[in-house]
Amino acid sequence: MHHVRTSERTPTIDTALFRRVMGRFASGVTVITAEADGDVRGMTANAVMSGSLDPPLIIISVAKRAVMHSYLVAAGRFAVNILCAGQQEIAKHFAGRSLAAYAPEFAYVGNIPTLQGVRTVITAKTIAMHACGDHTIFIGHILTMSMDDSPPLVYDAGKFGALSSGV
Repeated sequence: MHHVRTSERTPTIDTALFRRVMGRFASGVTVITAEADGDVRGMTANAVMSGSLDPPLIIISVAKRAVMHSYLVAAGRFAVNILCAGQQEIAKHFAGRSLAAYAPEFAYVGNIPTLQGVRTVITAKTIAMHACGDHTIFIGHILTMSMDDSPPLVYDAGKFGALSSGV
């Protein structure tokens, strides 16, 4: 067996380049919603993944500096609302570019606020939080799920798009 030796020094990574490189990973677009102390918040996110089938877990990663971070910690539960094609204005709204004409309507599933008219809604109870650099990873035990067959909204290289049929 041949071993390759590497330097013990960790290379310096350009954070702007890292952001651009990771932006080349096409992903779905979600809005994370939670309620804390009677106040509902939402945040556009693409750092979402399935964690486990048994038990059913979902994982989200949120910057510690994000306003949503404290809501997630306080709420102890959250929803992942997966957007469908054509809902980029909703994504922009929850990314901090609020639209005066858009007033989100929240529907509660149990005591968790969710968005109406989206492709998929997953509600979860937070069962663990782990520090991950400047982010926190929230692991949620899935409580409910609903979906339809709408095409997804996707995000790649700083632009919204949709999937085309056929490859």
